[in-house]
Amino acid sequence: MLIGELAERTGVSARALRHYEDRGLLHPTRDGNGYRVYAEADVVRVAQIQAMIAAGLGSSIIVRYLECARTGDHGTSLEMCPDLRASLDSVARRLDAQQREIGEMRRRLDGLIDSSGVHSAAR
Repeated sequence: MLIGELAERTGVSARALRHYEDRGLLHPTRDGNGYRVYAEADVVRVAQIQAMIAAGLGSSIIVRYLECARTGDHGTSLEMCPDLRASLDSVARRLDAQQREIGEMRRRLDGLIDSSGVHSAAR
């Protein structure tokens, strides 16, 4: 299938599919005209890539562990390939730190709002 059909079937833009190829996540063949030709299995592969991106994984981690991804009745999951747990734990620690930073910024913002005497209805 050509890039437009894969984009339509997966809901992912052709631009994103080309980006995935640039990052080594997809490996289409080329036809005689130079057009990208994708296999049926690439529909599942794109879903796996999207699931990993949605979980906060960057392309450098995805390219290392995409072969660990499995798609079944309950969506995409990851087998614990060597070193995968350490990479996922690192991402989780980064997210925890960002969550703490957001909480602290929210407390500072609330302090500014409270000290101004103006109370926000959005809180």
